[in-house]
Amino acid sequence: MKRFLFRIWRRLPLWIHILAARIVRPRFRVGVAALIFDEQGRILLFRHTYRKFEWGIPGGALEYGEQPQEAMVREMFEETGMQIEVARLLLAENSKDDRHVSLIYQCRIIGGIFRESDEVSAVNYFDLTALPQMLFAEKELIRRMAVKLNIASSE
Repeated sequence: MKRFLFRIWRRLPLWIHILAARIVRPRFRVGVAALIFDEQGRILLFRHTYRKFEWGIPGGALEYGEQPQEAMVREMFEETGMQIEVARLLLAENSKDDRHVSLIYQCRIIGGIFRESDEVSAVNYFDLTALPQMLFAEKELIRRMAVKLNIASSE
């Protein structure tokens, strides 16, 4: 029976395959985030205007047709006026709680001066032992990646 159904499926036009795939397959949102450490091993965090826990790592969503690294550069510039260089992909992970894939990049600032935006009211570097109140998952991510990158706290 299965083979019979597969034969029928194969004969259907490609547009039906695509439509069925869009309806049946789970959809994922893809987000990008930047971990930016300074020379003292402190992490750059944003004070987000729309979050319950205001402080968090820089990031945003991928737009249709956009490459992930380009999205990270764009998000950083749109939200702060600062220019970054993406050094490398640190982590790609699928959320256990929702349909969200996160791509975490190690980045560095290469230009620009912070300007407040609708989404970000401030930026600040924090020592890894004195992180502000923020999402637990982001704190854990920072700590895991600091270990991976062999970054020591300055305190």
